[in-house]
Amino acid sequence: MKPSRLVFKPLSLAVSAGTGVLAGAAFKKAWQILGDEDDAPDATDEHRRWREVLLAAALHGAIFALVKAAVDRGGATAVRRITGTWPA
Repeated sequence: MKPSRLVFKPLSLAVSAGTGVLAGAAFKKAWQILGDEDDAPDATDEHRRWREVLLAAALHGAIFALVKAAVDRGGATAVRRITGTWPA
């Protein structure tokens, strides 16, 4: 196993919890800007329309994927700076 991979794996695991928190906060802020209410709809909320529930789910997924990719890419870049090789 490459030394860069040995550095990247623990670093990646350490930041993964923070990634979820960061993505959740970004989604909440985005929903406050786009939606009429502060809280996003729950899938089982019978008072919300399908369109609203599905839009919230799609937005949440997109923001989570974006934040995760940014954090993973940043971590890999940091490992390359430290070790000189890209983790694979």
